[in-house]
Amino acid sequence: QVRLSQSGGGLVQAGGSLRLSCAASGRTFSPHSMGWFRQAPGKGREFVAAVNWAGGSTYYADSVKGRFTASRDYTENTVDLQMSSLKPEDTAVYYCAARMSYSSDYGVWGQGTQVTVSS
Repeated sequence: QVRLSQSGGGLVQAGGSLRLSCAASGRTFSPHSMGWFRQAPGKGREFVAAVNWAGGSTYYADSVKGRFTASRDYTENTVDLQMSSLKPEDTAVYYCAARMSYSSDYGVWGQGTQVTVSS
């Protein structure tokens, strides 16, 4: 069974940077892609970024494009989200998730980590 364990996050001032990490453990890990999502208080979960596991292609929500960078290390089974130029509206709980095949949805989730950006 695949498990995702997140680290990073915390409190930062607007304009600052944070890095989130997500490590996969369990059986042989070879997902189709890994995603980052976030949920702000009182709001639904929203897509932030994704990285294709095999090729490393990345995709971003318009709200974070140019500020966030997703990357994966398939030798370590980790995926990171480097967040720069953070804004108060980036405040949310961030989740990593694995999409195990092209035809499946994101079905394995990390525990979530809080990111708070103060103005």
